[in-house]
Amino acid sequence: MTILFDQFNLPENIYEVIFATEQQVIVAKLLIEEMKTHGGEIGRQKWVYSQTALHEGKLIDEETTQFGQKKKVTLSYNKRQFYDRILTPMKSMGLIDYDMYKKTYKISDKFNKNMMRIGNVVAVWNEKTSTSTHHQHQK
Repeated sequence: MTILFDQFNLPENIYEVIFATEQQVIVAKLLIEEMKTHGGEIGRQKWVYSQTALHEGKLIDEETTQFGQKKKVTLSYNKRQFYDRILTPMKSMGLIDYDMYKKTYKISDKFNKNMMRIGNVVAVWNEKTSTSTHHQHQK
């Protein structure tokens, strides 16, 4: 997955950096929250129930309005789109893992490790594009 962002409008929330739409942000947050309530891991049975509820528009979340009031929002997300736009990107970036033996999804620390690797790539970029280094190579 490719992450594109505007340096002048960088969101504070990682979900808003990763996902393109507000609905994707909400659904991804709900997935992680659901996993957290089950010890960071969710089995196939619970997963199927949540996914079906989401597909049928039975999943409800609270949203805060611009005036600070809470309102209930019903969410609906097609199963195929959920896998394509939420689950697959979260797995490919290392936010979640799938354990094939236990048949569970779990929150992963690989995303954090990958962000550190990106930080190292940025450090190399800074080193290679530094003007003082550039002038030394020209001499």
